[in-house]
Amino acid sequence: MALLKERSELKDISLKVLEGKRISSEEALLLLKEASLNHLGFLANEVRKKYHPEGVVTFVVDRNVNYTNICITKCKFCAFYVPYSEKEKGYVLPIEEILKKVQELVDWGGTTLLMQGGINPDLGLEYFENLFREIKKHFPQVQVHSLSAPEIVYLAKKEKLSVEEVLKRLKEAGLDSVPGGGAEILTDRVRNLISPNKCTVDEWFEVHETAHKLGMRTTATMMFGHYESDEDIVEHLERVRNLQDKTGGFTAFIPWTFMPGNTEMDEVGKTSPVRYLKVLALSRVFLDNFKNIQSSHVTQTMEVGVVGLHYGANDLGSVMIEENVISSTNYKVRIPKVEEMVKAIKKAGFKPAQRDTYYNIIRFFD
Repeated sequence: MALLKERSELKDISLKVLEGKRISSEEALLLLKEASLNHLGFLANEVRKKYHPEGVVTFVVDRNVNYTNICITKCKFCAFYVPYSEKEKGYVLPIEEILKKVQELVDWGGTTLLMQGGINPDLGLEYFENLFREIKKHFPQVQVHSLSAPEIVYLAKKEKLSVEEVLKRLKEAGLDSVPGGGAEILTDRVRNLISPNKCTVDEWFEVHETAHKLGMRTTATMMFGHYESDEDIVEHLERVRNLQDKTGGFTAFIPWTFMPGNTEMDEVGKTSPVRYLKVLALSRVFLDNFKNIQSSHVTQTMEVGVVGLHYGANDLGSVMIEENVISSTNYKVRIPKVEEMVKAIKKAGFKPAQRDTYYNIIRFFD
């Protein structure tokens, strides 16, 4: 076995992984720094098989509606926002237009509405309560998987309410689950570099822990490939794993990479597929309390996305009817049709299935 050729520490860690034992953050860091891509991929693939022995790979049909692009946070990695001082150049979608977009989602056979936007001071809690009620009134079957921790933290501060009070009201209005957006890298050092005006690391976790407490499911994400170190990546994973130990409320972990283009961080360049696959594989190995790990075809191309299925991922993300944020970097986002997604998953050697927001299987494909 190739593993036996590796140094003894890596061999010991690898045996722990293969025996189903939890590895420490120090061991994860050693894997990320010292293990080869194939070594990590082998371990991650073995772990994936334990969670998904039937070889099913899922995807969701959703729509990403950005209700506004006006924002005050000025994140250095973002090419999408319009500063509040120039809000006349930005937009806030009318509710009627949003409802039209949701109708198109339903017509497509979609189940999940992902709505996120800039942090726009003109939009308060009542705006979102009214928006969610209207959506649920017309489309009760659609799962509203919307807003992000920074948006919710901002609403709490704006309305002088607790995060729990804001989430309770949003849930009552129709919010079903919270996406993991706004995480970037969950260490103070990196956040101070790339998004100092956004919610803090602790506030991000407060939102997700509170949502779990209220019976809502959420996802965890990581946007890497910029100023983070290996240590930052492992710290991010460790904190996410710790909260999952406590609440069990995360449905999936989704790592994806920074996309340069029209941002203040363009000098960083684009992350290589090798780096992406190593971090993806480490996520599967380390996050032993997560059932689902998603591979990102949006930022990595479908070719790399399906390779990620052999590096620990069991989900290929979404057939996204609409995408605006990554596209604003001038990166040509190519969103596959359902038939293309099914074909790509089959070609990679897996059984394709459409899922909903909560990873419940809606249908299998022959």
